[in-house]
Amino acid sequence: MMKKFFYPCWLALLFCLLGTQPVASQEIQFEEALYSGLEWRLVGPFRGGRAGTVCGVAHRPNLYYMGTAGGGVWKTIDGGNTWYCISDGFFGGSIGAVAVAQSDPNVIYVGEGEQTIRGDVSSGRGCWKSLDAGKTWTSIGLPDSEHISRIRIHPSNADVVYVASMGNLWKPNEERGIFKSTDGGASWTKVLYVSDTTAAIDLVMDPGNPRILYAGMWDIKRNGYRMDSGGAGSGLWKSKDGGETWENISQAAGLPRSVWGIVGVAVSPVNSSRIWTIIEAEDGGVFRSDDAGLTWQKTNEDRALRQRAWY
Repeated sequence: MMKKFFYPCWLALLFCLLGTQPVASQEIQFEEALYSGLEWRLVGPFRGGRAGTVCGVAHRPNLYYMGTAGGGVWKTIDGGNTWYCISDGFFGGSIGAVAVAQSDPNVIYVGEGEQTIRGDVSSGRGCWKSLDAGKTWTSIGLPDSEHISRIRIHPSNADVVYVASMGNLWKPNEERGIFKSTDGGASWTKVLYVSDTTAAIDLVMDPGNPRILYAGMWDIKRNGYRMDSGGAGSGLWKSKDGGETWENISQAAGLPRSVWGIVGVAVSPVNSSRIWTIIEAEDGGVFRSDDAGLTWQKTNEDRALRQRAWY
């Protein structure tokens, strides 16, 4: 009996000792020069919950709009000193995208359904539009999109608008992908669709040419216990004709060859040939192209930038 008792105790003690040994941690390196010049301050609204989208207005430095996960759309006209909600009584509190027309700052588009898909994520009921800087709102469709990640407006025509829809996160559905309207949201055309499990997570317009767009697509599904990120549907797409046709550029030289997850993309405001993308993948990271997406080079592979992909 003593012998039978001794060996389990000895093994338990060994595992405890092994479990308390220090584990070498990988030191994260940052370029201090990139951050040392930044100064941050909290501008509220206080106790407003997380916010996944914010939008400013050109030549009006104190005017901003913010979309929150549970509190709706907020507006400040004094650079963040005070905020007030402009969506109460019109639509729900879960907001994924806000965009203001450059050609007419009274025109605002809002997409419901947050894009930061945590375990307690909440969905929405499509798109809304204001013609009076947020005083009143009108529903303009896409009610089954549930989560809208981005809205982009043509810089000189506020009736031309693009919406990136994530769709239903819990099951396959077809109201996902990139949608385009040329009549201010009265009607919509699905211009990029990969599959019924692939969300449109990012969408950017070339600042120098509004006919050129880039879209990040994400094969994604949530369930009650986990999030499945990545699959055949994930990728980076490009359009040269205002969204009418699209090219999958995910196989371009220099981009990851493993399975992709979430994809983000940005275009330089001063050089249309320079593009950045951040890709969740085993060999992922931040990549830069200097030839409008033909070839790429990895500029950062730090996992601190991509360890929680749904953000």
